[in-house]
Amino acid sequence: MTVTLLTEDQRALVETTLDFTQDHLAPHALDWDRDKHFPVDVLRKAAGLGLGGVYVREESGGSGLSRADGVLVFETLASGCPAVAAYLSIHNMVAWMVDRYGDPAQRERWLPRLCAMDDLSSYCLTEPGAGSDAAALTTRAVRDGDHWTLTGVKQFISGAGAAQLYLVMARTGGDGPSGVSAFLVDRDDPGLSFGPDERKMGWNAQPTRQVLLDAVRVPADRLLGGEGQGFRIAMNGLNGGRLGIAACSLGGARSALDRSLVHLADREAFGMRLLDAQALRFRLADMATELTAARALVHQAARALDAGDPQAPYLCAMAKRFATDTGYTVADRALQLHGGYGYLSEYGIEKIVRDLRVHQILEGTNEIMRVIVARGLTEAFG
Repeated sequence: MTVTLLTEDQRALVETTLDFTQDHLAPHALDWDRDKHFPVDVLRKAAGLGLGGVYVREESGGSGLSRADGVLVFETLASGCPAVAAYLSIHNMVAWMVDRYGDPAQRERWLPRLCAMDDLSSYCLTEPGAGSDAAALTTRAVRDGDHWTLTGVKQFISGAGAAQLYLVMARTGGDGPSGVSAFLVDRDDPGLSFGPDERKMGWNAQPTRQVLLDAVRVPADRLLGGEGQGFRIAMNGLNGGRLGIAACSLGGARSALDRSLVHLADREAFGMRLLDAQALRFRLADMATELTAARALVHQAARALDAGDPQAPYLCAMAKRFATDTGYTVADRALQLHGGYGYLSEYGIEKIVRDLRVHQILEGTNEIMRVIVARGLTEAFG
């Protein structure tokens, strides 16, 4: 990562995060992937550095960092393990939503434990029949006196079962976005249960399960941000979430590129180092150039989101699409540069490829990112 344009505080943030990554993530990433182990103890160590509430205001117990700071954090963490870094990004998205849209009582109840990662969190928008078309969700919340009763199924939920807090989008009104509200559901609420842990291509260091809501009855004060505001809250949360996943793609791909440099320097063929072969040097140059371009777009989008720029949602969609496509492509090229060794688990490259592939799907597929960008380009024409 180029750090010359960073502030002194940002350089210190990167150095501290990198030390943590090298000590606590990178040495264990392959074992966690193999054993499908969710390292909750390590997440809580990360929280000790303020990484459980990156964007949460300091008065709420968080670090109060900017999005521009956050993308540095998540790129650095993902250089050690993209799967763990991505879960931290999702958790931080939920914590920010509680801080941004919660009332004082909600913030006081949830944020101290979320920031300390004593309580983990999950974001529950996607359903078995409502993925890209999130406004078509069918999970229903019905008002019953001073309670709401929630019924439905959420699909592909990161951290499900291990998390204590579930930010659930449910329909309280008619069809479309205006009928959606957001609720804070506790793991101990009666009627909440989980499907089996999904068997996945990657992201094995974090659980992914269905969240099953069978007439889950929650107090009325669990409504977040007002009735009918859920879709707006969900989309605003995803703007930042997309930057986090984009940054995780950069970190994973950067690690793959770094490993490729070492590998090519160590290997010889036809009487010379592979690193001295011009064709391979050109390939490395392209990989580095594409990553640097993707990083620049991610940082531009982060600054726009920090500034409240009206174009920020479109820039976040551009950044997510470009960085996740680029990250996966660079990692896949790195595997090729390793030859047969890249296909072996012990070298760590195939894990990065598997982990980064899903980044092109989650937080809105890259096809949906194109829809968002195109809408921004053409909305003036009706």
